[in-house]
Amino acid sequence: QVQLAESGGGLVQTGGSLRLSCAASGRILSNYAMGWFRQAPGKEREFVAATSWSDDTTYYTDSVKGRFSISRDDAENTVYLQMNSLKREDTAVYYCAAGYILENVLSSLEYDYWGQGTQVTVSS
Repeated sequence: QVQLAESGGGLVQTGGSLRLSCAASGRILSNYAMGWFRQAPGKEREFVAATSWSDDTTYYTDSVKGRFSISRDDAENTVYLQMNSLKREDTAVYYCAAGYILENVLSSLEYDYWGQGTQVTVSS
């Protein structure tokens, strides 16, 4: 079992920055692909970013490319999502997910474990 706990969400103005953290316990993350997803009110959960379990490859949805950056610290069993130049449309609950030796990192259905989520609200 892997337990994931997100933190770092909050209220920020348009153009501001936040850094989300996802701390894992239970197992080390080195064999897990790690992803960030988000869900806005009335919308389906969508992929935001992910990092490969096997190398340094990262993946981003088009709407956050150049603004968000995912990183992982396997020694600390933590994954981060640095979010810059935030827009109102980034407002959502952000979820961290872990998938064991997962290759299809874009699909939420493929992940094994999920955190409870952290709210990000961007105001104008």
